[in-house]
Amino acid sequence: MSENIKYISDASFEADVLKSDRPVLVDFWAEWCGPCKQIAPILEEISQEYDGKVVIAKMDVDANQQVPAKFAIRGIPTLVLFKNGVEAARMVGNNGKGKLTAFLDSNI
Repeated sequence: MSENIKYISDASFEADVLKSDRPVLVDFWAEWCGPCKQIAPILEEISQEYDGKVVIAKMDVDANQQVPAKFAIRGIPTLVLFKNGVEAARMVGNNGKGKLTAFLDSNI
């Protein structure tokens, strides 16, 4: 586990994401999800490369159901970028590091 990745919950979502002074990329995932496990090392790398620019956060959709329902998370992994307390962009699935960094660069 990286110290650069923040694990968040329904209870901490407002403080950790909506009130963050930096953009926050939330990875909605589950332990049983194969593509979620495949994207995890990519998120580790990105959390170091984008340190100070964007916060990488993970929310387990099995343990936390209010926030995923509120943002209509239908499939996982779903990556949602929040800026200034609102959803700025969304990416579904494991699209590889190149597409993920391009997604971040064009939205932060």
